[in-house]
Amino acid sequence: MAKIDVDHNELYRLPWTLSDNAISWLEPTAECNLACDGCYRENTKGSHKPLEEVKAELDVFQSQRKSDCISIAGGDPHLYPDLPELVAEIRNRGWKPIINTNGKALTREMLVELKKAGVFGFTFHVDSGQGRGGKWDGMNEIELCELRLHYARMLAEVGGISCSFNATIYQENLDQVPGMIAWAQEHIDIVHTMVFICFRHVVPDMPFRWYAGDKLVERDAIMYHSEDERVITIGSRELVAKAREEVDPAFAPSAYLNGTHDPSALKWLLTQRVGTRDRIFGYTGPKFAELAMAVYHFRTGRYLSYASAASARHGRLAMLLFAPFDPEVRRTFGRWLKAALLNPLRLFRKVHLQSIMFIQPVDFMANGDQSMCDGCPDITVHDGELVWSCRMEEVKDFGSFLRTVPVAGDQEMEHSAGG
Repeated sequence: MAKIDVDHNELYRLPWTLSDNAISWLEPTAECNLACDGCYRENTKGSHKPLEEVKAELDVFQSQRKSDCISIAGGDPHLYPDLPELVAEIRNRGWKPIINTNGKALTREMLVELKKAGVFGFTFHVDSGQGRGGKWDGMNEIELCELRLHYARMLAEVGGISCSFNATIYQENLDQVPGMIAWAQEHIDIVHTMVFICFRHVVPDMPFRWYAGDKLVERDAIMYHSEDERVITIGSRELVAKAREEVDPAFAPSAYLNGTHDPSALKWLLTQRVGTRDRIFGYTGPKFAELAMAVYHFRTGRYLSYASAASARHGRLAMLLFAPFDPEVRRTFGRWLKAALLNPLRLFRKVHLQSIMFIQPVDFMANGDQSMCDGCPDITVHDGELVWSCRMEEVKDFGSFLRTVPVAGDQEMEHSAGG
C-alpha cells in the first residue's frame, strides 16, 4: 500500500517534552487476564505493588514531570485490589485518572465505584490479537465493535466519563482500520477517541545484533520477540492512506509528535473531526490544536490530554470560537451552517468532537539508532527513575535499554579486531 506524503511541517508539533507532558504512565501491577499478541509487558501473576510503593512512583512524577493525566495500566488495572484508592489518590493530587484496560473484569458496580473515586476516563484495548476466547474467539475487528459498543454504552449510562478505545494494528487487520474509524463516527456521541497503535516486535530478519552494554543479547531472550517473520514497519502515513482511500478523502491530521532520531516521523498523529452520527462536517486544523494546548497550559500549567465527555459534545461552540483563527475550522463550520440552512432541525442537534490518534512506536534506523517518541507520553517509573514503558522489560531483564548494532558493521569490527 502506498504511503501518503503527510508533511510534518504543515502540522502543529505537539509541545510535549520529558518534563512537561500531557500523560504519564503508571503500572501498579504486571498481572493480566489476557495475553495480547503485541504486548510488551511480561504477564506476572501476584505482581501487585503495595499501594505505598505506587504512591512513591506518583511522587516521582510529581517531582520530575508535569502531566495532565495519569494513565493507570499494567497488566490490567482491574486486577489491582487497591484500584479505587489509587484512583482517588491520583484525583486528589490534581491529575485526571485514566484507566487503560482490556475491560474483561469491569462490571457496572465497579464502574460506579470508580466514578465515585474520581475516574476521568477509560481507554479500552480491544482487538483481534488478544485471545479473548468464548463468544469473541476468532472475531475480526469489525465484529469486535459489538464489544466496543458494550463498553461505550456502559460508560454512557453511568455518565460523565471519557471513552476511548485502542487497537494494535498488524498486517492482518490493517484493512479493517477504515471500518473501525467508520464505526466510531456512528457512535460519535459516546466514543470520544480511537487510537491505533502500529505493531512492533523483534523479528528474525532484522539486520541487527542486540547489546546490553558490551554484552551480546540473543534475540530470543528479548521479551517482545517473534519467531516468525512479521511486518513491523506499518506507520502513521499508511494509516492516513487507508483513512483517505476508504473513509474520507479529506481526512486531515492536525498535530503530531516527532521521533527522537527522525524529525519527520509521525510518532503520534492526531486528527480531530467534527460531526454527528450521520455526517462528518470536517476537521480541526493545526491552529485549533495549538490554541487549545496554549490556552489550557496558560490556565492550568499543563498540556491537555483527554478532553472531558462534556466538552466533546460542544462541537458547535468549538467551531464558533476557533473559526476566526483556523482555516480548517472555518471550512468545517461553513459545511455545518449550509447543512443547517437546508435542514433547520440540525440547529437543535448536538455536534460532537472526536479524536483519531495513530501511534507509531520505535523505529529502527539503518545505523542502529532507535527512534522513540520524543518526550515519551507513556513514560513510567522503574526503581525511582523515568523509563520508556514500551521498553521497560529491557531494563528489568538486562539492567539497561538494549542498543542495536547493524550486523554488517559489527562483523567488520570483529574482523578488524581479529586481524
